[in-house]
Amino acid sequence: MTEFDRIFEAIKADPQNADYTRQDIEPLYYAGKEARINVIGQAPGKRAQDTKIFWNDPSGVRLRDWMGVSDDEFYNSGKIAIVPMDFYYPGKGKSGDLAPRKGFAQKWHQPLLDLMPNIELTLLIGSYAQRYYLSLKSKDTLTQTVKDYQQYLPEFMPLPHPSPRNFSWLAKNPWYEDQVLPELKQRIREILNK
Repeated sequence: MTEFDRIFEAIKADPQNADYTRQDIEPLYYAGKEARINVIGQAPGKRAQDTKIFWNDPSGVRLRDWMGVSDDEFYNSGKIAIVPMDFYYPGKGKSGDLAPRKGFAQKWHQPLLDLMPNIELTLLIGSYAQRYYLSLKSKDTLTQTVKDYQQYLPEFMPLPHPSPRNFSWLAKNPWYEDQVLPELKQRIREILNK
């Protein structure tokens, strides 16, 4: 059993995750020693949890387009880690999925990151990941954080969520597709081609 396997089993055995484990729902993430890019989003969606394939929805299609990677590169290269703020679908709320559970990332991210020393770029998708990793203040907006992305490079790149719910955000912020996406694609391609 590898250290990655031990962490996976520990996550399943954690009392915080007991309800999921009782229902035979396993944590949904990918971490591997060859990973060079880390994608930190909110939590798996219902479809992802049901199919056991992360980013398996229209948001995932758009994310891969933003990154400039094929499905094969995203899922099978071993170079892209997927370590969301929660590894389980949190349920449905009034206006979308519920927030990732508090304390989950604090407990499980660092042990996984310690096993992935070759990560060169971490994509922080959405405000939950950005607030946690960039120590943002409550007045800091997602729009301003993404607009100021260069100040977080080369370690982090904050992005909006690629959900279809964000069509209006993309329409109001054309600079994102004009300025941020070309740099995102270039950086990812340089890292993957090493």
